[in-house]
Amino acid sequence: MKQLMLVGATGLVGSHVLQQLLADPTVESVVAPTRKPLPPHPKLLNPVVDFERLPEDAPWWRVDAVICTLGTTIRAAGSQAAFYKVDHDHTLEVAYLAWRHGARAFALNSALGADVGSRVFYSRTKGETERDLQAVGYPSLTLVRPGLIGGKRPTSRPLEQLAVGVSRVLQPLLPRRYRVVPADRIAHHLVRAALLASPGVHVLPSEALL
Repeated sequence: MKQLMLVGATGLVGSHVLQQLLADPTVESVVAPTRKPLPPHPKLLNPVVDFERLPEDAPWWRVDAVICTLGTTIRAAGSQAAFYKVDHDHTLEVAYLAWRHGARAFALNSALGADVGSRVFYSRTKGETERDLQAVGYPSLTLVRPGLIGGKRPTSRPLEQLAVGVSRVLQPLLPRRYRVVPADRIAHHLVRAALLASPGVHVLPSEALL
């Protein structure tokens, strides 16, 4: 039986991860720190936190593995600096604190095109997050890189919704890596990676998630 942490449980992919973890008989408990309370569940510990001031020595950091689906958009964050704080800084702080308390596997929902050398700020941020996670010291690290994500988001993203709609129409003509990946499939791979905790760094490209 394993204890897992999920960060980003209120988002599209995170909500699917939470459902799958709570339904998995091999998972003893799920720690899901959020800004606002989640619906209660017997297997769920839901500390309400301020990600700007995470409690460094809280006992709930002691988990076997972490799944991170934290993410925002520059539009929602308000600036590139605010976006970077969520997608990079908060992710790295969670990773370090959980590792310091004994976690040995980390699975990240990253993005297609993540590259520290990219001229695109979004892709460069994702690439830097992946790079810096590798320096934390997790024996098992999985980087999942979906392209367009299919599913109903709690918040509106008009441009992304338009892109998803167009991609669905063109799906038979598109290379697999550019096809829409259902959120529950991404969640499945994140959960599997965290539970298996295979040694090494593993990168799952978008086409491998379908």
